[in-house]
Amino acid sequence: MNRHILPIYLIIILFTASCALKKETVAQTPYKYAIENQQLYDVIIAMDSTFFDAYNNCDMNKQAGIYADSLEFYHDQGGLMTSKQEVLDGTKKNICGKVTRELIAGSIEVYPIKGYGAVEIGLHKFHNNQELAGTPSKTSKFIIMWQLTNKKWRIAKVISLH
Repeated sequence: MNRHILPIYLIIILFTASCALKKETVAQTPYKYAIENQQLYDVIIAMDSTFFDAYNNCDMNKQAGIYADSLEFYHDQGGLMTSKQEVLDGTKKNICGKVTRELIAGSIEVYPIKGYGAVEIGLHKFHNNQELAGTPSKTSKFIIMWQLTNKKWRIAKVISLH
């Protein structure tokens, strides 16, 4: 074998071996939400509970009172609705007695929006009450923009992702 070729083979073998070695991975700390403002968090959790109790029990008057008149409802499958009355009518027709919402415990994050109110981000499931009990439901994400006007919290925008 030519003595000039040997170093080339050696370099190729070393290069190939070094590429095959597993790269050391840097451990990442998993994301963990920290409550920034406990009082605001508690208020939004209570509003979420109040609204979805009305939703699950078909209390249309209470839902109407919590929705802002300028409501924007973004649904990844249904599109954008900008009529509060259409949202209420759709809920009455398609949800009442048929669907209930279950909040995923510990999933809510609340962030203040200076001069406006707050944003709530969380996970929930919707159960079709027409199906057998225990039928699995898909977890989905939601974002709610809460507007504080005249000391009253209103849902101004909803983003529903399934």
